[in-house]
Amino acid sequence: MDPILLEIFKHRFSAVAEEMGVTLRRTAYSPNIKERRDFSCAIFDADRKMVAQAAHIPVHLGSMPLSVESAARNIEMEDGDMVMINDPFSGGSHLPDITLVAPVFAGENRPVFFVANRAHHADIGGISPGSMPTSTTIFAEGLIIPPLKIVKQGKVDESVMRLIPANVRTPDERKGDFSAQIMANLTGIRRITELIETSGLEPVQRFASHLIDYSETLTRKEISKIPDGIYSFSDTMEDDGHNSHDIPIRVSISIEKDSALVDFSETGPQVCGCINATYAVTLSCVLYVFRSLVSEDIPANAGCLRPITVRTRPGTIVDARFPAAVAAGNVETSQRIVDVLLGALAKAISDRIPAASQGTMNNLTIGGFDHGTGRAFTYYETMGGGMGAGPGQDGESAVHSHMTNTLNTPVEAIEFAFPMRVTRYGIRTGSGGKGRFVGGDGIIREITLLSDAEVTILSERRKRGPYGLAGGNPGACGKNSIITNGRILKRPGKFSERLQAGDVIRIETPGGGGYGPAEKREARKKD
Repeated sequence: MDPILLEIFKHRFSAVAEEMGVTLRRTAYSPNIKERRDFSCAIFDADRKMVAQAAHIPVHLGSMPLSVESAARNIEMEDGDMVMINDPFSGGSHLPDITLVAPVFAGENRPVFFVANRAHHADIGGISPGSMPTSTTIFAEGLIIPPLKIVKQGKVDESVMRLIPANVRTPDERKGDFSAQIMANLTGIRRITELIETSGLEPVQRFASHLIDYSETLTRKEISKIPDGIYSFSDTMEDDGHNSHDIPIRVSISIEKDSALVDFSETGPQVCGCINATYAVTLSCVLYVFRSLVSEDIPANAGCLRPITVRTRPGTIVDARFPAAVAAGNVETSQRIVDVLLGALAKAISDRIPAASQGTMNNLTIGGFDHGTGRAFTYYETMGGGMGAGPGQDGESAVHSHMTNTLNTPVEAIEFAFPMRVTRYGIRTGSGGKGRFVGGDGIIREITLLSDAEVTILSERRKRGPYGLAGGNPGACGKNSIITNGRILKRPGKFSERLQAGDVIRIETPGGGGYGPAEKREARKKD
């Protein structure tokens, strides 16, 4: 294996995935995709093993391969076909995340590669605008799409393109975003085909396989640096939106030489509300955490998971069974899964693990009818908060952390596209946990409605702040409030409510946990 050529192919595969993302972002209709960049693009080999993924959304890392596998297993794809899927129990995350899979034939009789992209659609039906309701069953969350062809031999299936828009609140926006996803896959097909034409099919496939082996080797090398042993940690979800009780998430990580067993079997059972996570989401969290331990720039591909065995108990909050409600499992429970994984690893390699970050994505969906445009609208956004402090550095403030990697929607884009006005947007000073190294601060955001609308918030860390490490203090809890007629009304972490024009939504996001005793910070300052 030529190391120079391996590095060249690593960047060529990554460049294809990145260019797919550029195409998707530039041609998308919705602010959620074109502004926040809530999407991911990846390349898979003929056996549906992920070869490379662009630096997009971590929660898509481990779950998209399962969607690609489901699509290829259930649908016989021909040249020019594309398959769509969003079913969370077939490799998806939650219903708004829709994956499009396309084969690359490159003149062969069977697919030699696959390309895929996953994008969060601002609405896919269901009982509330934005398809992120405080639901009790997946049937209330929107349209469930099993693997089916959206493109057949190069032509869009118009029956599918009529069916889906007929079930959503913003049909024109959905059509535009689907077209953008199709164009992204066409870009990937074109670039992979060009790579094969210039380098030859056998070398391209060989180096794709080497890249997967390369990631496995470096991941094993990193795991071998962790002392052998069993490391456990637990934390809780605060409620499920219907029942206010702690739901435990427990993990035990067993390290033996260069392999790891990650066991979630003692986690609590799936619940009534929408915070259930599928196995695909849990797999994504494990991949993200262990990939983050590797300091070298390796591809995020199938090799990263080869040294790791993930064990769950079906029917739990980290491996929910159909027809569980899962809208917030992808966005909220995933963050807590990361918290418990890092908490366990901190017992083994405390000098490399940070305190807990904000532990939530602060999901906000707003939907209604815009009398100015004469159309329905749906707005969706996740909000940043404080990063946990680590050994040797303070946490960053007002950023997205861990399983989300989106941008914020610019104020100008919000006010241009929706009947809303952003009246306050700033850093929540002092919300980071105190310590020798201070946790990052959260965000304060206020949005004034200019039209009657239904508002849903799915959030966590409203009762207990993100934990500190090594004697550091926890970060401040988040707060949700509605301001109506000058009165500030406190709201829980998860709620859905009909509001009127003039009402204000205020979200204060959590700060990150501190690291080390606070008194040592003062001593450090004096030194």
